[in-house]
Amino acid sequence: MNTRTLLDRRSFVKMAGAAWMATLGSRGAFALERTDAVFASAFMAPDGSYGIATLTEEGEIVERTALPARAHGMAFSPVTRRAVAFARRPGTYAMILATDGTAEPVVITAAESRHFFGHGCFSADGRLLYATENDYSANRGMIGVYDGTCGFARIGEFPTYGIGPHDMTLTADGTTLAIANGGIETHPDFGRTKLNLDHMEPSLTLVDTATGALIEKHGLPAELKQLSTRHVDIGADGRIWFACQYQGARGDLPPLVGHFSRGETLTFVPLPESTTAALANYVGAIAINRREGLVGLTSPKGNVAVTLDAKTGAVVKEERVADAAGVAAAKPGFAISSYDGLFMKHRSPVAWDQHIVRLDRD
Repeated sequence: MNTRTLLDRRSFVKMAGAAWMATLGSRGAFALERTDAVFASAFMAPDGSYGIATLTEEGEIVERTALPARAHGMAFSPVTRRAVAFARRPGTYAMILATDGTAEPVVITAAESRHFFGHGCFSADGRLLYATENDYSANRGMIGVYDGTCGFARIGEFPTYGIGPHDMTLTADGTTLAIANGGIETHPDFGRTKLNLDHMEPSLTLVDTATGALIEKHGLPAELKQLSTRHVDIGADGRIWFACQYQGARGDLPPLVGHFSRGETLTFVPLPESTTAALANYVGAIAINRREGLVGLTSPKGNVAVTLDAKTGAVVKEERVADAAGVAAAKPGFAISSYDGLFMKHRSPVAWDQHIVRLDRD
């Protein structure tokens, strides 16, 4: 893929998004007309087309909406009832939908010399949308800021203070973004190729949402420089949990999950060796069940889902889930999806993508 291809893709997404929206009624197919729709996830259909779906607590699909290209992560604002699906790296679109049917869908495209990393979140009041982006000319991570009160126009940006940002989350008071900078250099000229595996720079940063200033940066020790910090979530106590994907030798058994709070150093959870081995050096998603004090992990490479006690880090449950993909807080425990269509105990003829968002306050 070259830069011209990326620009062509951006134009295609604009056109595809416009055509997609023209097929919807005034309320949009994504409106939650049934109150039992509590999850949403991106998927690929058997014909190779892409979409997002809302699902019940039991994993049954309520509604589907087509997307112009593959999506990855999603975010939801309980204040404005808006959900957003972000394109998979190096995709250039994000689609925002009103789950209560009060507004038309909006498709935005990344700025020139930028692409999305597949994740983002809303501000505490739902008025702003933050997206992890790649300034690939300068090889630096950026947060794009979009105004939800003005058609999600791009109104600013600030650095992530690292490279290859992937996931991020907002602290409960809305003042700080916790960002997982995976440390992997990529460029759309080379598709999804990882360009610096011999000198990665993974880190976790805390950034002020009002000023874009760096509050804290936590780099990984030299022996863990190939441990890409990928996904984050926040516990009921404000502790930030992070999950990693190792880019080193297959036989290594590095720590894959940890946590920290502001002003503290990183703490890695000492999982049993058998659990670390089962995760196959790859945690694809992490979620916190704040009500029950649990941490959920999935690994599609290890075909496993793991539940930890958030206070002690002890393994509460380890279960085999073939092609385990997304994880989100449920009642009780976690909702888990798979690439082969399993969601909870219900199977649908789709391939779920790697993340799930819960469409209520958890």
